[in-house]
Amino acid sequence: MQVPRIEAQRLERMQAMPVFGAVSARALEDLLTPLRVRQVAAGGYFFRQGEDACSMYVLESGTVEVRKRWHGHDYLLRTLGPGDVFGEMALMDPSPRNASVRAADACSAIEVSPDDLLRLFEHDPEQFALIQMNLGREVCRRLRATDEQLFRATVGEGPATVDSVFQAL
Repeated sequence: MQVPRIEAQRLERMQAMPVFGAVSARALEDLLTPLRVRQVAAGGYFFRQGEDACSMYVLESGTVEVRKRWHGHDYLLRTLGPGDVFGEMALMDPSPRNASVRAADACSAIEVSPDDLLRLFEHDPEQFALIQMNLGREVCRRLRATDEQLFRATVGEGPATVDSVFQAL
């Protein structure tokens, strides 16, 4: 039995995302076959802080809130929409989830696991390396933005509370 191919429109949308920039359509098909799409209703969670990290998600529709619990309070770190990825650290580090991701409205996201990346590595190490570099760039971009916000808060030129620092990201 032949596995159905990923739709060309979906592949084009993914290739336009920074995490999959310059990755060939064939490599994306290898990575995403079989395609796993996860639907989460408004108010539901893709994952919670502290859970085992096992997948990254590519948001196709809806809006999610990245939230962090600290000292009994729940803080909104950022809001993400279609085309954004979340949970990408799971593909690079097996540590537990650093934050929770909650669906603000009904969402649909493609799930990518470390096993998917391993399968791509076995078939096309060059494309695997490109995705890993893109993931590293995305993590660095987010780290840079966080560092800048925390620096501004520290020197008194930015948000003055933890809550406002997280919301500024």
